[in-house]
Amino acid sequence: MKFYALISAMLLSGSIAFAQNDPTVMTINGKPVTRSEFEYSYNKNNSNGVIDKKTVKEYVDLFVNYKLKVLAALDAKVDTLSSFKKEFETYRDQQVRPSFITSDDVEKEARKIYKETQERIDGAGGMVKPAHILILLNQKATPAEQNAAKAKADSIYKVLSRGADFAEMAKKYSDDKGTAQKGGELPWITRGQTVKAFEDAAYSMKVGKLHAPVLSEFGYHIIKLNGKQNFFPYDSLKNDIYRFIDARGIREKIIDEKLDSLVKNEQSSSAKETLLEKKAEELSAKDSDLKYLIQEYHDGLLLYEISNRLVWDKAAKDEQGLASYFAKNKKKYKWEQPRFKGIAYHVKNEADIKAVKKSVKGKPFVEWAEILRNTFNKDSVIRIRVEKGIFKQGDHALVDKMVFHKDTTVQAVKDYPFDATFGKVLKKGPEDYTDVKALVVADYQDQLEKDWVATLRKKYPVFVDEKVLDTVNKH
Repeated sequence: MKFYALISAMLLSGSIAFAQNDPTVMTINGKPVTRSEFEYSYNKNNSNGVIDKKTVKEYVDLFVNYKLKVLAALDAKVDTLSSFKKEFETYRDQQVRPSFITSDDVEKEARKIYKETQERIDGAGGMVKPAHILILLNQKATPAEQNAAKAKADSIYKVLSRGADFAEMAKKYSDDKGTAQKGGELPWITRGQTVKAFEDAAYSMKVGKLHAPVLSEFGYHIIKLNGKQNFFPYDSLKNDIYRFIDARGIREKIIDEKLDSLVKNEQSSSAKETLLEKKAEELSAKDSDLKYLIQEYHDGLLLYEISNRLVWDKAAKDEQGLASYFAKNKKKYKWEQPRFKGIAYHVKNEADIKAVKKSVKGKPFVEWAEILRNTFNKDSVIRIRVEKGIFKQGDHALVDKMVFHKDTTVQAVKDYPFDATFGKVLKKGPEDYTDVKALVVADYQDQLEKDWVATLRKKYPVFVDEKVLDTVNKH
């Protein structure tokens, strides 16, 4: 009994010590929020680069509102949606998958790639390092041009055979300008990297020797072999191979193979998902930053979906609500100067000036563009050019001249010599919310969110421990 009591006391003292190290800073609907979680969120959103930095006290309301919305999403069972699960698990797995691969795994793969390449190259004769002087010859060259190129190549070869400096001759005579300034030097090459005639000649040579002019698709090559060896040592290529592994996504392939190996004896189709979930829990228990990062993404997805349902998308589609909000807050959208709500247009035939006005008169403004398109520009002949909108002075030269009677120059539209406007001047402000829809939608969203948060505050109890809050980032 004494033994079990002692163990219990030790466990209890450990849990108390842990709680003291990471005390609860607040409870939301009875669920505790640790100081470390709050600090993670606060510090991430109030780093040095943030313009509108908040104090800890100022951040509390933002954090609480965020958590309340997440609670609302959970109550609405957003986390049970297959679309939510798929997106969250994809992100979580991105954080977890790298833990299944070790440096030994990557090294093993790198050596495998090296060995396969080494065997292929050395089995085909290793590598050669040639230099060449190219006498360019067009494939459609005339017989006379072919003879001239051959004679020039032979002449250079004879001079080289008598001891002339190859690099100097390359700089002077080679038509391969990319290598000429390097004395004709090419990098180490392997079989299959160059045209066959050049390759066969280079691989047949001894180091330091010259080869008589060789004809390829490009012209005549006079070749000198500067080196011949087997494939490079592993250590000299290790960094390049690692970069190749990263660029080709081979790490992901290794991870997939390891995961498949771990779950191959399982009969469940969800074995891999279960393994990844357990690994996420294991890593999160050791790394609080990872834990909160995954939780942040989880909660962020919930927040987006529930906010879209109840605020963003709802406001954008609620025509009746937008109209009602506008009617109650019309003074808020009053303009400092009159606006012209209508069209500025240009027509080929003068008779169309009246025809345009007649076609849209009495019709809803939002339908004007479609009416004009179907009436005047439906076939291949474009009869009118139209700019539709709500214009203030300075927005449009034709509107300035014909509506606001300003002395301004209107640039003529080619092939459309007749200009006109049609619409109305709004002196006091917009007629309805569609005239300032973007502003009204944004304000209506703000109002919906405020009302929603107020409802959540009443529904879910919130308690903040001010004493613990005062220790944030100070312990």
